[in-house]
Amino acid sequence: MTAAKRALIVDDSRSARVILSRMLEAYDLEVDAAESAEQALEYLRQARPDVIFMDHLMPGMDGFQAIQAIKSNPDTAVIPVMMYTSQEGELYVSQARALGAVGVLPKTVKQGDVSRVLYQLHLLPERREPRSPLFSPGTDVVEIPQPTPPAPARPAQIDASPGSASELEKAVRNAVAPALAEQNAELRRYIGASVEVLTRKLNGEKEAVPLSPPATVVTAPPPTPAGRWSMLAAIAAALALVPIAILAVLYTRTLASTQSLLLANANLSGVVQQQQTQLAGLQQALHAATTSQTAAANSAAAKMIRDPVPYGEVPLSGARQEQLRALLDELRDSGFHGKVKITSYAGEFCLTGNGIEGYSLAADDLPFKRCDLVGNPFDDNLTAAQRQSLGFANLLAGVRQQPDAALTIEVANAGRQPAVAYPEAGPASKASAGEWNRIAAQNNRVEFVAEAATE
Repeated sequence: MTAAKRALIVDDSRSARVILSRMLEAYDLEVDAAESAEQALEYLRQARPDVIFMDHLMPGMDGFQAIQAIKSNPDTAVIPVMMYTSQEGELYVSQARALGAVGVLPKTVKQGDVSRVLYQLHLLPERREPRSPLFSPGTDVVEIPQPTPPAPARPAQIDASPGSASELEKAVRNAVAPALAEQNAELRRYIGASVEVLTRKLNGEKEAVPLSPPATVVTAPPPTPAGRWSMLAAIAAALALVPIAILAVLYTRTLASTQSLLLANANLSGVVQQQQTQLAGLQQALHAATTSQTAAANSAAAKMIRDPVPYGEVPLSGARQEQLRALLDELRDSGFHGKVKITSYAGEFCLTGNGIEGYSLAADDLPFKRCDLVGNPFDDNLTAAQRQSLGFANLLAGVRQQPDAALTIEVANAGRQPAVAYPEAGPASKASAGEWNRIAAQNNRVEFVAEAATE
């Protein structure tokens, strides 16, 4: 019996480890877990898993440093390492692969993504689909092999020109002709054997007829050779028409399906063309609106964008990274000269849990006074480097390396400065955890302020 494959999950988040473990166990993999990179390296001194799923941001040694340590050890260098993180972007994937990782699996992983990764790493057997014969064995029916129909083309790739139908008919005929020739040869052999058996049977019956039958019995004259051969020819012709009729039905159905696909492709092309025209108009309108808004922003003293940060996410990453990228592109297009200030603020959340297993957002219907902790331990434990994702840091570095000094960027952390007032927090508070956390989510934010340079 083949030994079960083993996977190691390295992540400081308990919930992330549990989610991925359940998905891997569904494929009969044995799963071990480590809460830090240091604990994973200690584990690898005693065991050799078949695959390692590595988080990026962890206390102490991060995921990239752990990969370097694993690949530098000859005993563990051949173990495939898959990054399991919320980091994203082509630059991050390239850096991970350059260090030795086989790929990046997002934290918002689905069962299909896990299956695809396991198949790519050859940790699951190849899938096979058995074929069933046309007729069950043991019958007297002649087995007629079905020609393999051409694979249906995707609508977006079908040529809707007038000559495409004739080309498809020619392709179908070319695919059906070998099967039809083989079937005709098989029918000739079968008909020849049947004729021989029938001839022997008729000759035997002719010899068994008495030469002088009794006067009371009237016998019919035996069939003439010409009539006998006419009957055999009719039977042979009927049998020969059977496969031709079957192939004709298949050809007709294939041609009808192809015609419908051609029509659908033509309709789809028209719809796509119409949508592209509408999209071009919307893009022009959006560009005009963006240009006017940018001009108004440059004429004013400052422009501010406020973006909330969900609890447990790195402040300067994800959606905030894309927001900064869009803001910088907008400012460059408008010829903006000045400073962009990026400030992160922490909200105070109603949490349940403890310091050992970690904290999570309390249920919405939980009374506020029953919160285990009111604060933001995730934000408190982040260093200045951990507040930025790798992609965000690379975006800032690219702006700062520009030869012109039209744009300058400042990054700061202002801590607890609520933009929206919290409900009453005393023992007599009647607020629920959901009400409190909705306000905390607004205060847990990143603000982008563009200040035009004064001349």
